[in-house]
Amino acid sequence: MHSILWGMVTGFAWFIAIYMIIVILFYSVIMIISLLQLRREYHLERDQVYEDYMEDIYTKPVSILVPAYNEEAGIIQSVRSLLSINYPLFEVIVVNDGSTDHTCEKMIEHYQMKEISKVVRKQVESKPIKKIYQSSILTNLFLIDKENGGKADALNVGLNFSHYPYFCSLDGDSVLEQDAFLKVMKPIIDSNEEVIASGGSVRIANGCQIKNGFIYKIGLPNKPLVMMQIIEYLRAFLMGRIGLSRYNILLIISGAFGVFSKHWVIKAGGYRTNTVGEDMELVVRIHKMLKESRLKKKIVYVPDPVCWTEVPESMKYLRRQRRRWHQGLLESLWAHREITFNPKYGSIGLLAFPYFWIVEFSGPIIELIGYVMMMICFLLRGSYIEFAILLFLLTCLYGSIFSMTAVLLEEWSLTKYPKVTDILKLFVFSLTETLWYRPLTVFWRCEGVWNMIRGKRSWGEMKRKGVSE
Repeated sequence: MHSILWGMVTGFAWFIAIYMIIVILFYSVIMIISLLQLRREYHLERDQVYEDYMEDIYTKPVSILVPAYNEEAGIIQSVRSLLSINYPLFEVIVVNDGSTDHTCEKMIEHYQMKEISKVVRKQVESKPIKKIYQSSILTNLFLIDKENGGKADALNVGLNFSHYPYFCSLDGDSVLEQDAFLKVMKPIIDSNEEVIASGGSVRIANGCQIKNGFIYKIGLPNKPLVMMQIIEYLRAFLMGRIGLSRYNILLIISGAFGVFSKHWVIKAGGYRTNTVGEDMELVVRIHKMLKESRLKKKIVYVPDPVCWTEVPESMKYLRRQRRRWHQGLLESLWAHREITFNPKYGSIGLLAFPYFWIVEFSGPIIELIGYVMMMICFLLRGSYIEFAILLFLLTCLYGSIFSMTAVLLEEWSLTKYPKVTDILKLFVFSLTETLWYRPLTVFWRCEGVWNMIRGKRSWGEMKRKGVSE
């Protein structure tokens, strides 16, 4: 009996250890690619490069879509920051998705909006529009009041209404840096339309001083839960997405900040409303369509343009968010599962999909088993202690070491945090990730998988307090 138990524990422990070693090796490769890419980009005199585009007659006009559901806390400040961006030609379209608060009324009053009559061509399916408003003081600002249908449906309404060939999806609580659009549109303009979608970097606004939609001072919050999310975002954007984008296998452009070619999104059928991960599902569907049509188009990530957004400050709402994210990941992968290991789809099928299945989706499940195995090994003591120590060290390397590297990448490349003490704080907090934060997120993401299996699709409302004064 003891030998059988020993064999089972040993087998599980070695499986988890080998899995984590493979993942660590993969992340190490991604980290090196990201380092080289950042080094290549930041040898340029970036400010001068982007200023040139303000005078470029070939700059593409952009429609900025802002789906808003109960965003009264920050919608005015967010729109104000959008209206002040440095970009030659754009329009801002706020889509009120049946809010139950005063989002719509605040927009109408503050921006002196008047109802207009306009025929909207229905290029993708969406819920009915109630009313359309246009600002009497800013002619490039529109407000669409529609029936509640979710974020994806609100984006489809904005897509149908928009006037320009490129559109950007933004969260209602987002605050953009003034040159963000020049930077995120640069790859599209330079590529002569070979690049059909471009995603920017998303940073956390909690702890920053933001007044009237402008960032006056970048800082850190006092809450450890938010500090860990800052580190998590740095790792996801500065390491993961740079590496994947380098080889055109990026499957996610954040719904908080991304620019798309309207033509290709409409051709793909717009946003799907039957998934909680509409942003990833759209990117996957576009990749699939391009591969099936044998078209050489690119979807890229640009680390420099930054969008600042509010994140949950309580475990209750962070738990809801992470469950939803992982559920959306599974839905997107499962909906397009035929791509996995299919040579017909090139590097998307042979590299990107296996990576997202094995690392991004399966990772939390295997990690959770690893935590359980670690506790069992400690309880059994004796020779099992060696496995417990091995799993713990691998977990630290998998989590904390890569998080510390992401913090160093931030300081070396973008330097968004001006104080040395801020970087030191982030560095110290990254050391503690494995001890408390990562186990929490692993458990929450596994909850998302369990909810998907049992058909539970409700994740609750996300409360926002607003980050702009």
